[in-house]
Amino acid sequence: MSTAVKTPHEIHPAHGYDVQKVRRDFPVLHQKVHGKPLVYLDNAATTQKPLAVIEAIQNYYLHDNSNIHRGVHTLSERATEHYENVREQARKFLNAASTKEIVFVRGTTEAINLVAQTYGRKNVSAGDEVLITALEHHSNIVPWQLLCEEKGAKLRVAPINDQGELLLEEFEKLLTPKTKMVAIGHLSNALGTINPVKDIVRMAHARNIPVLVDGAQAVARMHVDVQALDCDFYALSSHKLSGPTGIGILYGKTKLLEAMPPWQGGGDMIASVTFEKTVYNRLPYKFEAGTPNIADTIGFGAALEYVNHLGLDEIERHEADVLAYATNSLCAIPGVRIVGTAREKAGVLSFLIGDIHPHDIGTILDTEGIAVRTGHHCAQPVMQRFGIPATARASFGLYNTREEIDALVAGIRKVQEVMG
Repeated sequence: MSTAVKTPHEIHPAHGYDVQKVRRDFPVLHQKVHGKPLVYLDNAATTQKPLAVIEAIQNYYLHDNSNIHRGVHTLSERATEHYENVREQARKFLNAASTKEIVFVRGTTEAINLVAQTYGRKNVSAGDEVLITALEHHSNIVPWQLLCEEKGAKLRVAPINDQGELLLEEFEKLLTPKTKMVAIGHLSNALGTINPVKDIVRMAHARNIPVLVDGAQAVARMHVDVQALDCDFYALSSHKLSGPTGIGILYGKTKLLEAMPPWQGGGDMIASVTFEKTVYNRLPYKFEAGTPNIADTIGFGAALEYVNHLGLDEIERHEADVLAYATNSLCAIPGVRIVGTAREKAGVLSFLIGDIHPHDIGTILDTEGIAVRTGHHCAQPVMQRFGIPATARASFGLYNTREEIDALVAGIRKVQEVMG
């Protein structure tokens, strides 16, 4: 029998949100896989891209392809203007205080590594501690392990309960004078759990401990206001937000970024160079060495414009409806177990079907045209906490529908039929 879980309250579809109109903006959705209409439920891994993003990238290469910042010719000036406009878009999107606080990076992983290797190396010493949670993606574990190994520090891990929720009281107990950094995920990619970031930041700041937030999964599903959260660093990736791969953002408070050494050396992060001394560029360019990913940054700007046009409130309400409908639908199937039943969750539904291996689940669903993710989801400690090697994961985006959930339910029944 299916495991009883606490599901979200039934939510009516967002008023005025026309999901069929939204779907028309995404060319990749209009295809068949193995002769079946594509049902794309792997948005936590990467989202599909609207035509506006594809056209923005194409337009750059067709009309404005040039390096930025140092050119005085027309193409370079146009490319620079488009590129820097995205920084201002990102500032508004996160409600950062200044564009100086918006550092372009390859993605969330690079942003976290940047902080670990600059702020971390400067401020973490032997005997110190870095505190994370048991919900983290590998990208918010391994960089801190590397730092702790180098410095002789200790990585501490705050536990979660059987629903996949952070035990906040236990977390607070782990904040000690030895804690020099807190790094937490905003929303679990494996379980969908939303962490109480504002409370965590308040607890840490009461002890003068800075907080980095891995926002890879959160930015596509909720409003993120870095000033309201008061976090010190926030990391995100464009490709989770209907934008291109290979571009992301590190938000950092100005005073912290100014005190941090650069991470990589080369063009654009310098003000002047002699053989005797290099003077570093001002923020945020101090952390942006070399020719950047110009085309995809411009594509990211188009994605931000697209999401803002739809409205994050409308998107959040729509995805909450899909999640509630999916949770209730899967719980009604005998033999299905939902892994991760937090009271506050969004967009992600991990599940098991009896003792069927998740890879078999994913393979059979693919024959029905349904794309889900299977495996440990780059969160092996989460799997170990629940005593399982892997799950199948359906994750939802702004273009998914209840009808696609019905297709998933039919696919799961097909899995049960094939696997006996």
